[in-house]
Amino acid sequence: MYDLLSGLSVIEASSFVASPSAGLYCAQMGAEVIRVDQIGGGPDFRRWPVTGNNDSLYWENLNRAKKSVALDLARPEGRELLQALVRATGQVITNFPAKGFMAHDVLAQGRPDLVTVRVMGWADGSPALDYMVNNAVGYPMMTGAGPEPVNHVLPAWDLLSGAYAAFALLAAMRRRVETGAGSEVRVPLSDVAIGTVANLGGIAEVLYERENRPRLGNAVYGLFGRDFVTADGVRTMIVVVTPRQWANLVEALGLTQAIAAVEAERGVSFAKDDGLRFTHRDALFPLFDQAVGARKHADLAAALDAGGVVHSAYRTMLDAANDRTLVADNPIFGTAENPSGFSYPAAGAFATVPQLERQAPCPAPRNGQHSEEVLADRLSLPAGEIARFIDAGIVGVA
Repeated sequence: MYDLLSGLSVIEASSFVASPSAGLYCAQMGAEVIRVDQIGGGPDFRRWPVTGNNDSLYWENLNRAKKSVALDLARPEGRELLQALVRATGQVITNFPAKGFMAHDVLAQGRPDLVTVRVMGWADGSPALDYMVNNAVGYPMMTGAGPEPVNHVLPAWDLLSGAYAAFALLAAMRRRVETGAGSEVRVPLSDVAIGTVANLGGIAEVLYERENRPRLGNAVYGLFGRDFVTADGVRTMIVVVTPRQWANLVEALGLTQAIAAVEAERGVSFAKDDGLRFTHRDALFPLFDQAVGARKHADLAAALDAGGVVHSAYRTMLDAANDRTLVADNPIFGTAENPSGFSYPAAGAFATVPQLERQAPCPAPRNGQHSEEVLADRLSLPAGEIARFIDAGIVGVA
């Protein structure tokens, strides 16, 4: 947690991953993020993984450092309160539909400088999940050995869209400072996905080649990189990105003469050309399979570390959670009083600002925990009126 965005208040009306992660990143940098949900929790409130008491560890971590307001959004009064909070605050992150009571032109009535950032599925407004978008841009057909597609378990497009939405919010707010004008910024997962494919050269590649890239298993496209198994059965990934790393890897494995023989036979030099190492992987990989397979992992790791060669053994997520460097001794982690009651390392801001003191991660709120506080502060509602809303089931409290 840092105070870089202190003084900024954002309403977040959202669920699942992309939109809540945008609010999370703002909150971790010090913004007051007020998440508005249905009383009892939105559609992601019990999403797995959950504890034995059915508390969502997913929800608990995507909503750290936020405030929670619970409203009955199925009733006109609840929707009007959400609209009023948006107008009073001036900026909102949401993945609600572009039409309806959360439409930008509806929300901007009486608040023309409103900034709305809307995370969407498809650009036409129809719904989509990360996994559908990923299928549409072709990545599952590039991974694995084939011919079956291989889905990725990481919701990459959700996370990229969330980060882009947080950036878009600040960009639109800066424009408002310069011009006084509000705006709606739409961030479709599908556009983030296909735009990223294009930024990485993928669109240009397949149109130039007039065919799809062949599946490579665990080999890295365009570089020397792949998984190898050591003598004691440790599978480890080795990737070379610089001429120095290549030279040090070849020396560490005692392959100088064998590599020279391949170069002489094929009339090439691997010293400074990533592409040639990739093109001739059919000759190189067997040599490295044999050399790595003759070394124990500890000895190999020490030799590669000494040469500055990038490598990493494959591990489980439980292994990573118990890694002191990654978690226990990592300053991005801290402890918090979690609503679930389960104590574990909680992540704060991923970035580190050496000039500022890092604050401890904050807990997620309970559903409706800040309803009374926010309605009083933001809408100046008297206590009696708030109490009537609560008694009528329009406002929920923790």
